Amino acid sequence: MSDPFVLADEAPPQPGRRRSKKRFSGCLPILVFIAVAALLIAGAYKYVVGPWFEDLFADAEDYPGPGKGEVVFVIDPGQSISSMGEELEDLGVVASVEAFENAADEFGDTRGIQAGTYLLKEEMKAADVIEILADPSNISQSAVSIPEGLRAVDIVNRIAESTDFKKAAVRRALEDTEALGLPQQAKGNPEGYLFPATYPVTPDTTPASLLRDMVERWEQAASDLDLEAAAAEVGYTPAEIMTVASLLQAEGRGRDMAKIARVIYNRIENVGAAGTIGRLQIDATVDYALGRPLTVGLTQEERENTRSPYNTFTNVGLPPGPIGNPGEEAIDAALRPADGDWYYYVTVNLNTGKTKFAESYDEFLQYQQELRDWCDDHPAVCS
Repeated sequence: MSDPFVLADEAPPQPGRRRSKKRFSGCLPILVFIAVAALLIAGAYKYVVGPWFEDLFADAEDYPGPGKGEVVFVIDPGQSISSMGEELEDLGVVASVEAFENAADEFGDTRGIQAGTYLLKEEMKAADVIEILADPSNISQSAVSIPEGLRAVDIVNRIAESTDFKKAAVRRALEDTEALGLPQQAKGNPEGYLFPATYPVTPDTTPASLLRDMVERWEQAASDLDLEAAAAEVGYTPAEIMTVASLLQAEGRGRDMAKIARVIYNRIENVGAAGTIGRLQIDATVDYALGRPLTVGLTQEERENTRSPYNTFTNVGLPPGPIGNPGEEAIDAALRPADGDWYYYVTVNLNTGKTKFAESYDEFLQYQQELRDWCDDHPAVCS
């Protein structure tokens, strides 16, 4: 019988000869090793070597500019370009030390950069920073800090106290409202549009240029917050938003601002709800009408008898304009009010500013009593 496991056309093995066998087993490990090595090399190039080469030859990270906000930067005597770059990167002025150093190299002679105080912005192009630092006229001889909520008349006083400018000269500059560059919505009234910030005073600074800087800084904040579009979403004009923001700056703090904004809008939009009659009844508006700083000692007679369109106890709706100069936080709160059915609020602790919000008149009366009890225990604060 033929062997069933031998193909018919295959010759039987000859005696004395051994059939040769194909040998691949010895090459296979080498091929696998080469394939694995190739994958590792490719991965190393993609994730290590490639990015390293890209970083080596790519441009340094830089901001496009022109920047936003404000940063006070102080150069110490003898400070190196590298040290300046590190500090500027930490402050968020430049994107990288390398971009700043490269800009300095391209500028050339940086010996004109002097020790002193400079006003810069966040996220500036490095070359723009070098140009400012290299110009000695940009060194601040002093600075004027305008806190949130100051009124225009108080800003005049603050400038006169912080500089060599005479109060009369500052007042004249403020009265030249066309030269200030006020937005059309201000209708010639600078109140609300002198943005609170720190402003440098250089040899070239004048009262008019300083006030213009404040208006320009407001324009920047309005742009950052997209004031016009955001106001339309809330259903108010940009001018009305600035008025609301000034009320929030006078009345609230922190996260309470957005809740107070909701109270204001609820009272305007839902006349008669929770016992309201469309009047905001905000003490700060009466103080403004009386031309005096904010007080906690406002009398009921003053609330009822102060004749002024700014008196929100006797007039319905918003006052005709801002009652101070709000900061960005207050403007943002006016544009993005909290959700709630509140119609009243009471600051029940004048030391901490703790404020409670009420949906009904009865709840409001309870919080008023809480404030009276607190004042009984702290007469010096409430007097």
